[in-house]
Amino acid sequence: MYHIKTIEGQLDSKGLKIAFVAGRFNDIIVDRLVGGAVDYLARHGCEKENMTLIKVPGAFEIPVVTKKLAESGKYDGIVVLGAVIRGATPHFDYVCNECAKGVAQVSLDNDLPIGFGLLTCDTIDQAVERAGSKAGNKGVEAASAMLETVRVMQQI
Repeated sequence: MYHIKTIEGQLDSKGLKIAFVAGRFNDIIVDRLVGGAVDYLARHGCEKENMTLIKVPGAFEIPVVTKKLAESGKYDGIVVLGAVIRGATPHFDYVCNECAKGVAQVSLDNDLPIGFGLLTCDTIDQAVERAGSKAGNKGVEAASAMLETVRVMQQI
């Protein structure tokens, strides 16, 4: 259409080594995100023996563990998954912001695609909707974004 070379990522995860970092807080929601992400990558060719799940206490701990995984050089991509639900204090804002900033910095510092599947919801109902209900499964979307980015970066 544009008559220029176009690079796009193929949605084929065969042969890739993928890590998932998942917060245990709000695990009823997070488990659904993990299930969606793992299923998506398996359906796109990733062998289960090439997938590793690391569970951390909550969203605030996700960046430091993601950093350690990225620096190990063992993984082609990482998917981070968690759920933070707004409460009555500003704690929500600090946790969400620091997790997002930390994960983005790890990705940039290590040239490593990281799918960001941290739900930041005002209510538990919103979280349920985004973990496989009316609004789809954001774990699947995070895995898909990571996979496509891995394949794009391999072509650059």
